[in-house]
Amino acid sequence: MKIIPDKDWHHLTVETSIELLGSDREKGLNQGEVLRRMTRFGPNTLSVKQRKSAWMRFLLQFHQPLIYILIAAGATTAALQEWVDSGVIFGVVLVNALIGFIQESKAENALAALADTMVAEATVLRRGEKKRIPSPDLVPGDIVLLHAGDKVPADLRLLYCRDLQVDESALTGESLPVEKDVKSLGRETVLAERTNMAYGSSMVTYGLGTGIVTATGDSTEVGHISQLISSAQDLATPLTRKIAHFSRILLYAILLLAAITVAVGMVRGQSLFYMFMAAVALAVGAIPEGLPAAVTITLAIGVSRMAKRRVIIRKLPAVETLGSTTVICSDKTGTLTENQMTVQAILAGETHYEISGSGYAPLGRIVRQDGADDVSTTELNECLRAGILCNDSVLREKGDSWQIQGDPTEGALLTAARKGGLDEKEVEREYPRLDSIPFESQHQYMATLHDDGDGRPRVVYIKGAVEQILTKCIKTINAGNSGAPVFFDKIHQDVSHMAARGLRVLAFARKKLPVETNEITHEDVGTGFIFLGLQGMIDPPRAKAVTAVKICRKAGISIKMITGDHPATAAAIAGQIGLYSGDIDKTGKGAVLTGGDLEKLSDEELISVAEKTIVFARATPLQKIRLVRALQAGGHVVAMTGDGVNDAPALEQADIGVAMGITGTDVSKEAADMVLTDDNFSSIEAAVEEGRSVFDNLTKFIVWTLPTNLGEGLVILVAILLGVTLPILPVQILWINMTTAGFLGLMLAFEPKEPGIMQRLPRSPDIPLLTRELITRIILVGNLLLIGSFGLFQWELAAGASIEYARTVAVNVFVIMELFYLFNCRSLSKSILQLGIFTNMWVFGGVSIMLLLQIMYTYLPLMNRLFHSVAIGIDSWARILLAGLAAYVIVEVEKSITARKLPPLSSGPISK
Repeated sequence: MKIIPDKDWHHLTVETSIELLGSDREKGLNQGEVLRRMTRFGPNTLSVKQRKSAWMRFLLQFHQPLIYILIAAGATTAALQEWVDSGVIFGVVLVNALIGFIQESKAENALAALADTMVAEATVLRRGEKKRIPSPDLVPGDIVLLHAGDKVPADLRLLYCRDLQVDESALTGESLPVEKDVKSLGRETVLAERTNMAYGSSMVTYGLGTGIVTATGDSTEVGHISQLISSAQDLATPLTRKIAHFSRILLYAILLLAAITVAVGMVRGQSLFYMFMAAVALAVGAIPEGLPAAVTITLAIGVSRMAKRRVIIRKLPAVETLGSTTVICSDKTGTLTENQMTVQAILAGETHYEISGSGYAPLGRIVRQDGADDVSTTELNECLRAGILCNDSVLREKGDSWQIQGDPTEGALLTAARKGGLDEKEVEREYPRLDSIPFESQHQYMATLHDDGDGRPRVVYIKGAVEQILTKCIKTINAGNSGAPVFFDKIHQDVSHMAARGLRVLAFARKKLPVETNEITHEDVGTGFIFLGLQGMIDPPRAKAVTAVKICRKAGISIKMITGDHPATAAAIAGQIGLYSGDIDKTGKGAVLTGGDLEKLSDEELISVAEKTIVFARATPLQKIRLVRALQAGGHVVAMTGDGVNDAPALEQADIGVAMGITGTDVSKEAADMVLTDDNFSSIEAAVEEGRSVFDNLTKFIVWTLPTNLGEGLVILVAILLGVTLPILPVQILWINMTTAGFLGLMLAFEPKEPGIMQRLPRSPDIPLLTRELITRIILVGNLLLIGSFGLFQWELAAGASIEYARTVAVNVFVIMELFYLFNCRSLSKSILQLGIFTNMWVFGGVSIMLLLQIMYTYLPLMNRLFHSVAIGIDSWARILLAGLAAYVIVEVEKSITARKLPPLSSGPISK
């Protein structure tokens, strides 16, 4: 056995391939050889990446620097036998871990889905007998027989083809079935142009074929994609990166301040117990315990909003990432386009027509280019009739959609005929088929013989490549049906105009044969035809995609098309959708790069090329993932859309992968972060809008919550430095942090979108989470909390109140000042009057619950025991409310002063 697994099989002859694979074309392999090869190569299945166990994923929730500090704080209080404080701290840690675990959605099923795509049955030759076996039982060297409707079970070098066509769109992005043959090809031939190969997971749409298995399982092309998915890096989102950075800084700051606290206390001669409690209070106060849960829940609210806009989020961070997206890399077929071939232009005789509508639905009109009203002409009807009769496909209405059974090109011809008022069933009854010559790649045409009825001569209709059909024509159809001269130069000029629009052009002709003719041969269709016309078709852009692209570009988001399709077709679609700026030729000259071009570029060169190029055609799965990485290396936050198996690795690598819910393969959906349920590119615009809103609201929450932690830390630090009693205890700090985060801060997640949200540039990944102006505000409010709580704490002590009474007042000061500050944070630049007082009723609900909780905290005996609080008088409440109101007014004044300098939450307004 001379098997060489990584051979360029497309470059080898049929005979050489069979010899290298040690097989027999007529008999296949025997059972003994199958067993030996199964032992060597393994079953024809894809390896599945092992996932983390549920326990491991739960334990990883504790693997965060700030959680380590809380655990240490809980252990310290337990060692000091402060069991209530310790229990509350550990309870907070556990709740955060449970929320993170429940929301964990990183369990990837992409490889399992890929394995499912390989499971099918195959017809093979073994010991000279045809057998139907499960595809996992295939081994290299097996002879496989292919028929229309079969899923190709492994990678095959084709040995024989008869009109064989294979749909490889899920693997290569090519929108049309590929015509196959057995001729050897150049070694450098790219995957999408290897016509002598059939690849695993693709579908046979037409004809017959025989192939020899060259690769199975992980060694197949779809297996290579599986490995690319495994190698794709699990990227953090802009927000999680910023929060991780902030957490590290906070960790060092807390440790430093705690050490200073203990050192100062020891110098002052205070007890070790007191200093440990002070250090714990400082650590607990400085940590925003509610932040992880708040981020998760805010993102979950964004998920709910997006679901109403036909976007399903599979991974929570995707919500926020959308708002920061700077580049969308979109697949063409099925994403920007309908994935349904549509006739758009017709030349019938010498008259030009345009057809409206898109897809297989027969909705649209045929109009003359010259504006004349005379549409239903003999020439047009004959051209459309030829498209019906010289056709093996069936157009069916299924539910609310129209579907094609057969070749997409033939489906487009049937739809065009219906738009012209012809019904294929009536036409087929009027012209029953007697014989046909199926399409073969070496002849480039299909011909059918029909009975014209009432003893009239038989009629042959032919369709195919323009060059082939024109060589057979001697006349052109005219109004009198007598025939006119054929102006070949003019027809070729018309073909060039259609091709420039990205249209695939077919020519049609007819001829008469004697009435006794019942079958036809290639000799019968050699010449003597009357040229009927041309039909130009394309997989058209989605109607809403044009608008969506315009909105995204207005929002500062760059759109790039990455496709496996032909460069000319890709450029034409890109021009129609509006991907090109005004300074780039609409034909796409200079704006299209092919997979062959990409192969010659180094990773460093690709970074600058990817930035400038708009359309990438004939791109392989590996090149798509390289492009995404190049854009990321250039500092972009990249979203990648797609629906095929070939898109999955890039979907996995991108900061956010977007799959199509209807036409998308299971593989692409499992690799993606989000799925569009309507397959509509315009839904991405809605998702970006919601993503920006989520980021806005998360920023508002962070700006609201951090002053609390700063204020608590300052209160403890000042108390230590002054050598006075702690105004608030660790357990009281946890009460403040957890209750206010849940019932006040989280209400900001329900804030509606602010006006002009899609008039901004994307937020640059380099911009810090908090700008200088926002940091200034956080410091201001933190100091206001220090002054309010520490000041009133000392006031109450001076008035003769107990420590417990003064601490209860201090805790209520924090809560009430946070409550007032919540209304400041509903917008970071506008006043509540500009925003609308009642535009977010959730805020009022949260405020009501928080006030009720504080009344319980202050007056309920159980709460008094747990949190060391006592009842306070009405005069204390008056001072507390006055402190909250004063803080609100001060922040509003600061907001109005800095509003002119404060940029939008993105990087700035769109430049015109």
